[in-house]
Amino acid sequence: MKTADAGTTTAPVPTQSTYQTRVADYWNAEENPVNLELGKLDDLYHHHYGLGDVDRSVLDDPDPVRRRERITAELHRLEHAQAELLAAHLGPLTPDDRVFDAGCGRGGGSVVAHLRYGCRADGVTISAKQAEFANAQARKRGIDDRVRYHHRNMLDTGFAAGQFAASWNNESTMYVELDLLFAEHARLLRRGGRYVVITGCYNDTYGQASREVSLINAHYICDIHPRSEYFRAMARNRLVPVHVEDLTAAALPYWDLRKEADHLVTGIEDTFLTAYRNGSFQYLLIAADRV
Repeated sequence: MKTADAGTTTAPVPTQSTYQTRVADYWNAEENPVNLELGKLDDLYHHHYGLGDVDRSVLDDPDPVRRRERITAELHRLEHAQAELLAAHLGPLTPDDRVFDAGCGRGGGSVVAHLRYGCRADGVTISAKQAEFANAQARKRGIDDRVRYHHRNMLDTGFAAGQFAASWNNESTMYVELDLLFAEHARLLRRGGRYVVITGCYNDTYGQASREVSLINAHYICDIHPRSEYFRAMARNRLVPVHVEDLTAAALPYWDLRKEADHLVTGIEDTFLTAYRNGSFQYLLIAADRV
């Protein structure tokens, strides 16, 4: 058998907790149009939300089919803008560098990083179905020698220490304990390597998680962390923040538009909008260097 570092995608996932098994089952079964229909536009499948100003003229198209197509394309554009923002904070990278996409979903973020920098990328997902799908997309693009996906647990990847120039989580930290996660990133990153996370977190200046945050947890079978815990856990694991950005205001237009997309709504849109607007929930980008 190949070693874990050789890039095989068939290495067994380490023993999972009952909760991790539930998460894997959820994503193995997931066929949500808001993930699949957007990705079909350009074979970039993002499992996260969007950022930036919206072209609201897409809502005014009198033709219902064209209106639907334009809304889908606009939401995908906003999601891609979010992925590009995260990737921009990974650099500077070169084609000789290797990067790690923790909780890679169907693989869009790894492709974005590779296209931007030419670097090698390894994505890890606890969902065997997602890993298989993402590898098929890499083969279709002809980049499977540079971009590979693995069915593994991001808390215990099996990769050798110090092999990565950059790593990230894009809306996947709420499925794990932060200390365990950041310890693995710190182990994988070379000294001076960059870690980036974009995540929703609850604003603990308000006290405990709000009702809206609890509803989001129930919807996605996750456990959203308080904002302060990100910084505490980073400090305990040799990750020093160098850039922090509150993206909450930039995320609102995406959710306002998605609420209007009858063919893509999941029922959680109003909850996100309320949580963002009442201040109990925030959307943050944190970039940190491994020391």
